[in-house]
Amino acid sequence: MTTTLASIAQTSLDADVLHAIRDDECSLAIWRRQPLPLVEERLGEAIQDIRFETSLATLGNDVRAAMLKAGYAKLGDWRNLIDDIGNLATRYCDILRMDRFELRLELVTGDACRKFHADFVTARLITTYLGEGTQWLEADDAARMAQGLEPRTIRTLSAGDVGIFKGKLATKQPAIHRSPPIGSSGSKRLLLVLNPLDSE
Repeated sequence: MTTTLASIAQTSLDADVLHAIRDDECSLAIWRRQPLPLVEERLGEAIQDIRFETSLATLGNDVRAAMLKAGYAKLGDWRNLIDDIGNLATRYCDILRMDRFELRLELVTGDACRKFHADFVTARLITTYLGEGTQWLEADDAARMAQGLEPRTIRTLSAGDVGIFKGKLATKQPAIHRSPPIGSSGSKRLLLVLNPLDSE
């Protein structure tokens, strides 16, 4: 007789589900939502990854300056993306009760972070604006991976979904996840990651 473990994730169409990451039994909070209407053709090869520390007070100006420097021409075309980053950062900081954080906005074309892992953070926000979303495992499949076995079921966030993934600094059962392997597909992912400043 097999025992089914309780899900590590709380999922809802309501953004308030993200607050569930504060609960001891929740290692992944998922807000299911529609992707932003972004145009993939505007993501040229010249676009560079963005990574910097910021605060809510300066976020808007910091994001605009970083996107211009990274090659996002005509910021007006990206207004909904900039606004969404501000909205998510505000929610994230409220949930984790902080003001300063690290922001990463990356155009992924290869197999970055293709191995399942847990992050060395308290909690990390991840959303994929374009392309395939982050893959994650329930507790039973994470246990199989720890034993050197392949997972039976790999779960995937959809583009637009927002996940807050609890890391090793917050729990003994962190959310096990990876970037989807896309290296041979020729596809792109536009990925936003928000980290607390305790991250490595």
